[in-house]
Amino acid sequence: MPSRHPQRADREQREFFSVLPCDLARGDARDLLAYPLFSLAKSARETPIDLHVGELGIRVDAAAGHGIATIWDADILIWAARRIVEARDAGWPASAVLTAAPDQILTAVGRGTCARDVHRLKAALTRLQSTSVAVSLRAPDERRDHRFSWLSEWTGHADAHGHCHTIELILPTWLQGAVLDRAVALDGIGEYFRIRDGLERWLYRVLRAQSARTPAAPRFEFANLHARCASQSSFKRFAFELHEIARRQALPGYQLRVEQRPRGREFLVFEPATEQMADETSHASQALGAAP
Repeated sequence: MPSRHPQRADREQREFFSVLPCDLARGDARDLLAYPLFSLAKSARETPIDLHVGELGIRVDAAAGHGIATIWDADILIWAARRIVEARDAGWPASAVLTAAPDQILTAVGRGTCARDVHRLKAALTRLQSTSVAVSLRAPDERRDHRFSWLSEWTGHADAHGHCHTIELILPTWLQGAVLDRAVALDGIGEYFRIRDGLERWLYRVLRAQSARTPAAPRFEFANLHARCASQSSFKRFAFELHEIARRQALPGYQLRVEQRPRGREFLVFEPATEQMADETSHASQALGAAP
């Protein structure tokens, strides 16, 4: 049932997200992707994502037959955030409604523009709209729960031959406002779009979020990363994948190494890449091509 006071409800929702750790969902795309709010798998994931960190609880559910929105689907949200910020900077009125040709969206996020790519774009929009995210926070004096989807609506307009020429998205009002509140930092996002592997993409966003807070070289324990990304892989398989990512030096702008600690604990350590290493990593990323 629609709220009798939509402006107040929207304000309360935005205030709710502002108190979550790392300003979760206040509009910084780096923070959004630092939490397991999207599937990292290329195949459809219908198993819910469940995460509990201290007082924070997150559950992500998929609509039957569609699967949870993926980390590649989230590129559309990043594109939308850029459009909103660009409109704000140009002095245009803020709007939660975005309209573009499918080719414009696909090109912006590093995809192809053939008919199959447009079909995949529509499937991604459907997953974003149908994925349900529930966030709960236990504070000393209360418990706060909220549920949302990434898109309120989307519409595809096609000609008489079925050729889609326009896509219209309607973002949740809180997400539009959050983007404007934070002026999303999206520098270097072109490199991100060229990362094909889901885990590598997630690690890259975790790093960008961490680097924005501290200049120190981030280091994360394997077990902590496994829990945070809500991977469906066993820990043994997950640890193997992290070793491979470090061996390949797969993340643009970072030099990775595995640090061994007593009792078998392992940490993934990220340091800014040297100029030569950054060039080599960038070339390797470009050779991989666009994400599927």
